[in-house]
Amino acid sequence: METTAGIGIQRFKDGHMFEDVATVAVEYPLTIYVNEAELVTIVCTPEYAEDLVVGFLTSEGIVRGVADIDRVEIIETTGHAKVTANFVNKFNAKYRAKRYITSCCGKSRENFYFQSDASLVETRNETDLVLRPVEIFDLMSRFEADSDTFRKTGGVHNAALCSRDELICARMDIGRHNALDKIYGHCLKADIGMTDKAIIFSGRISSEILVKTAKIGCGIILSRSAPTELAIEMARELNITAVGFIRGDEFSVYSGQERILGS
Repeated sequence: METTAGIGIQRFKDGHMFEDVATVAVEYPLTIYVNEAELVTIVCTPEYAEDLVVGFLTSEGIVRGVADIDRVEIIETTGHAKVTANFVNKFNAKYRAKRYITSCCGKSRENFYFQSDASLVETRNETDLVLRPVEIFDLMSRFEADSDTFRKTGGVHNAALCSRDELICARMDIGRHNALDKIYGHCLKADIGMTDKAIIFSGRISSEILVKTAKIGCGIILSRSAPTELAIEMARELNITAVGFIRGDEFSVYSGQERILGS
């Protein structure tokens, strides 16, 4: 299924209006069933759907990990993901009612977040990964060069898992949380260790993005944008290094500065 579409528009440029074709991101509702029970509908970008499902179910505490999942069947034509699990965590019954998670990641997403995050905030990240400024700038440059769909549409979020010297896995989605879930799902399936890696993210570091990063297990998050006050507080509490405003030859370190050599 295509992730972008061409739409006829009227464009104003250089003092006049003319017909043009815009490349826009595709929104795709994916309904997840776990052991035949309908759980949630996520509005997402229609690629790496299995990664998204595995990452979402694990990060939200619905399963403990990829070993709890026997099978994921993605039915593109109907927008269904049918998951067969050998273990499902118990959680408050009201969260078993179907939820609809929009691409803007609004109030409906919070039903999953603050249900399963209480245990997370007790875990401090102890990664020994450190980065030099030159490595941060190089990683951001590679990340931006790999963001083709964003340049075409301006309507997706990009995320990547990286080591000190390479991008290991990059994913994009119209939902910022979805992009991180896709990375998490891929790493779980491929058994890629994440505690010695960093996350690069295209947008604002909100508290929810910080929580996702902590759940994934990374100790450093890098972004061209800024973190929120709550995200900074959580990063300091969880011992996560948050680096924002990576632009040109500058960046700002909001927490965990000991992991940035020369800061």
